[in-house]
Amino acid sequence: MIIDDVTYDLIIVGTGAGGGTLARKLAATGKKILVLERGGFLAKESSELVDLEVFSKEGYHAPERWYDKAGESFHPQTSYSVGGNTKIYSGVLQRMRERDFERVTHQLGTSPEWPLKYADFAPYYTEAEILYNVHGRKGDDPTEPPHDREFPSPALTHESSIEEIADRFSKQGLHPAYLPIGLGSQGRTDSEDTGITPAVDLGNVTLKTGAKVIALRTNPTGTAVKGVEAEINGQTCLFMGDLIVVACGAVNSAALLLRSANDRHPHGLANSSEGVGRNLMKQLMTVIVQVNNASNSGTFQRTLYLNDFYWGDDTFPYPMGHIESAGGLLQDVIFSESPPLLSIASKLMPKFGLRQLATHSLAWWLQTEDLPNPDNRVRVGETKLSIDYEPNNIEAHDRLLYRFQELLKNLDPGSSGPFRGLHPYGAAPLAVVAHQCGTCRFGEDPKTSVLDLNCRTHDIDNLYVVDSSFFPSSSATSPALTVIANALRVGDHLIDRWG
Repeated sequence: MIIDDVTYDLIIVGTGAGGGTLARKLAATGKKILVLERGGFLAKESSELVDLEVFSKEGYHAPERWYDKAGESFHPQTSYSVGGNTKIYSGVLQRMRERDFERVTHQLGTSPEWPLKYADFAPYYTEAEILYNVHGRKGDDPTEPPHDREFPSPALTHESSIEEIADRFSKQGLHPAYLPIGLGSQGRTDSEDTGITPAVDLGNVTLKTGAKVIALRTNPTGTAVKGVEAEINGQTCLFMGDLIVVACGAVNSAALLLRSANDRHPHGLANSSEGVGRNLMKQLMTVIVQVNNASNSGTFQRTLYLNDFYWGDDTFPYPMGHIESAGGLLQDVIFSESPPLLSIASKLMPKFGLRQLATHSLAWWLQTEDLPNPDNRVRVGETKLSIDYEPNNIEAHDRLLYRFQELLKNLDPGSSGPFRGLHPYGAAPLAVVAHQCGTCRFGEDPKTSVLDLNCRTHDIDNLYVVDSSFFPSSSATSPALTVIANALRVGDHLIDRWG
């Protein structure tokens, strides 16, 4: 084993929305910070893909296999690279709604109350929107929480076909709104360009790529993590730090804590509550393809969302969820992971090729909150990572799908021709682990939570988890902005801790 001769003030494991943002926040302190990333730099970002590249088989999958509840293996769609999953996300940076932080009754369960409220996150949402240059417009969506200022940049212009649909939605009494999108000079803003790169440029932050962290090593009494063990170029290395932040994503952060079990922590680090890895949530997500006569470029950004059914409707007094345009199908990496919907359409119209179908199609993502369930969990063995997951809150999602299908039938702009009325749809499979959260929930009671309100583990004073693991509930909004805002919030706490 190679033991680094430097003791760092802080070691961050992971460079995604949590870890990358935290590194940027703390770089200005002058503290000696080490950031470990198991991947490298991507040669091409998802926002740079064009034409049919997006459909390349498993182009944005981890180079390992995970296992489902039945023991079947799959390649998860998750990015091991500098920037983490922000390198393959849609760029949607949306605030959770005020009520999402409260106890919410669903048809067959309850979404738990958060120990902190929207007001606690609001200033950090604003800071996050500025940092990631979010484009948007306030005032169109009745569910939108209060902002203390306008978005940093104006909303992106709709593609003409999306603009037409937005107008038709409005005439039906609905409230189409502009999606808040992080966008900069290099495409969608991500935690490499916005977080890691400017942090490293300051000189006191060291980034090591190709560093797969395999365990956290505690002192003999188990009261503090003293070393981070990683594999680099086939060698085992040990890095020493005063404070340790795990930010590997909800699945891998839980797996790392579980794999770091020792005599003092036989069930995994920070797991006295037995909550590590439990309550995994990833939202119910379905994509609908709207095939029509009007053509489009196939490479435009997502710009429109609809929350009129977020809290239910007259026929179903429970939350249903969020609807958003998917942008151009030739640039949506996650769409390529859904069931082969365009292939279904092409079977109905064998004379049309994939590219022609994609440029005559619009797609919509439907997102419904899944409820925390301790049996939905991450498990680890010597060599295997298993995801035990059964979706719940299914009827709410089915109702959202039905309501939107009815809207598309009434509002379909393709009035005639071979594309008329085609709306194939399919649910994202388990391999799409986008929006994963909840495996190390935060709270005030060490018996029922893994982390305290500052995302420090209850059991180990110098160990933090700063990614989507801390969520008590998933909401139906994309989690990225909340992860970024929380990283900025925890950053302020660590600055105060350093004095």
